[in-house]
Amino acid sequence: RMMVGSDNRVSLPASTIIGSSFLLFVDNIARRATTAGIPLGILTAFIGAPFFVFLIIREGRKSVTG
Repeated sequence: RMMVGSDNRVSLPASTIIGSSFLLFVDNIARRATTAGIPLGILTAFIGAPFFVFLIIREGRKSVTG
């Protein structure tokens, strides 16, 4: 909702597309990084957590400035 708004007609398809694309991207990285493979949850946390913090900071700035 922070990215596309609160309209469910937009947020549900957007979350499906963004989430599945993110997991495919991370899975591709995990398979190519090493021959043993890196667990998907570890890479998801390393990539997703900073992005989540970015969204929270961006939302905080919006509420302070406007």
